[in-house]
Amino acid sequence: MKTSGEHDRAYVNARKALLDVLDALGPHRDAIVLVGAQAVYIHAGEADLAVAPYTTDGDVAIDPALLVEEPLLESVLRRAGFEPTDQPGSWLSREAIAIDLLVPASLGGKGRRGARLGVHGRRAARKVHGLEAALVDNDKRNVSSLDPSDDRSHDIAVAGPAALLVSKAHKISERVGKPDRESDKDALDVLRLLRAFESDVLARSLLMLSREDLSASVTLEAVEYLRSLFEETKSPGSLMAARAVGVLDDPDTIAASCQTLVNELLESFKDISKK
Repeated sequence: MKTSGEHDRAYVNARKALLDVLDALGPHRDAIVLVGAQAVYIHAGEADLAVAPYTTDGDVAIDPALLVEEPLLESVLRRAGFEPTDQPGSWLSREAIAIDLLVPASLGGKGRRGARLGVHGRRAARKVHGLEAALVDNDKRNVSSLDPSDDRSHDIAVAGPAALLVSKAHKISERVGKPDRESDKDALDVLRLLRAFESDVLARSLLMLSREDLSASVTLEAVEYLRSLFEETKSPGSLMAARAVGVLDDPDTIAASCQTLVNELLESFKDISKK
């Protein structure tokens, strides 16, 4: 990882791969929403953290209702140099950078992993629980290259901060207790969002999401996950964020920041829910 103010080469390459996918998707771009770490960094940037934004992949959520039938997802991705892996929805660029096409689980049809997308089949995208909020809370943003020699950019929907908190809370909760799958960086991304936005702003967005049919269930689940993951300095999420900073910051300070900001958010959410 690079210190604050620098872009790691892996992150620059991950943005390039994302833009390659956006180029390829063409007529399907209205059906996609950027999620994951790259969406977090568009909103929060460095967020006063010593660890600079860093990711080696890209995540794109798909709204099945907005997909057009042609061209086929698999065809355009292969033509752009991406190859599918053994896992549905996971595509590797020529440089072995992973881009995941994801569908909210409640919209992905039957089956365990692959999303059922009609003519596009059941291997092009993967079902993920917790992404429902991203289809409700998003705004068009300009996503551009991080490489000065590459002038590409696209105006696409990017999941909002509250929707990203929801998806990150679900992702972290699924990985607690599974050290081989834990991603400490996801917890640090939660802290980025909490530092970048006022707790009452996030709480109002969470309340809105909790009242929309598509996102209500996953949002209320996420609120409880945030409580169990971050409400104490020794809670699993707080410890994950502390580990993620390594020697670049004081782990105790990071854990305490998680505890304070999550509890402020939860208190704000409780207060406005009563109104």
